[in-house]
Amino acid sequence: MNDWALITGASAGIGCELARLFAADRHNLILVARDQARLDALAAELRAQHGIQTRVLAQDLAAPAAAQKIFDALRDTPVSVLVNNAGFGVFGLFAEEDLRAQTEIIQVNVTALMELTHLFVRPMLARRRGRILNVASTAAFQPGPTVSVYYASKAFVYSFSYALADELAGSGVTVTTLCPGGTRTEFFARAGHRPMHGAALMDARIVAQIGYRGLLRGQRVVIPGALNRIASLIAKRLPARLTSPVVRRIHRK
Repeated sequence: MNDWALITGASAGIGCELARLFAADRHNLILVARDQARLDALAAELRAQHGIQTRVLAQDLAAPAAAQKIFDALRDTPVSVLVNNAGFGVFGLFAEEDLRAQTEIIQVNVTALMELTHLFVRPMLARRRGRILNVASTAAFQPGPTVSVYYASKAFVYSFSYALADELAGSGVTVTTLCPGGTRTEFFARAGHRPMHGAALMDARIVAQIGYRGLLRGQRVVIPGALNRIASLIAKRLPARLTSPVVRRIHRK
């Protein structure tokens, strides 16, 4: 099979589990993240288990030129699936947090995702075949005091991806937005915060499986977990003045 799936943030968490699912279905893989050693180890594991081809691109998506570098390296590779999974957040009051970290959240979660989508959707449209999975969050459905830039970035991913799915209807290219709730990954450790107060975290593999099935079905939005679906429905219907204090309590240190 000459199908290639490109996965950002593939070295751990949901991205790593998605890589294993694609490999099990015999997709060749392009694995992107910052950590070369972890990517190399995952690529070797998946080649040995499934006999697929792999490519590793160690790139930091916080660098403004990263998306173009990735595309340039793959001009001769038929990428049929793009998974924009890379993302991170920072906990704390916006005025007190480092501006560079907040800017990098926008670069990774928003700008790089949009740029990669724009670069790879064009050859997909030319072939009239392709799938895009953009990983947002249930954070997309309400403001997030003390995690404000992260929540706003995921609102962008949700809105952008849904609109793009509508634009591409009937083109042979589908866009799916995966909106996990709290998940057992390295997210909280990287953000310098313990897991959400009182929250039950889903297993990253289960989230990946649900997202993968939704992608294959061409669903526009996938929210793993019944409680997450209920909470998201409520959040979308309530005014921000009611949901914002709830989010702040959930994320209190």
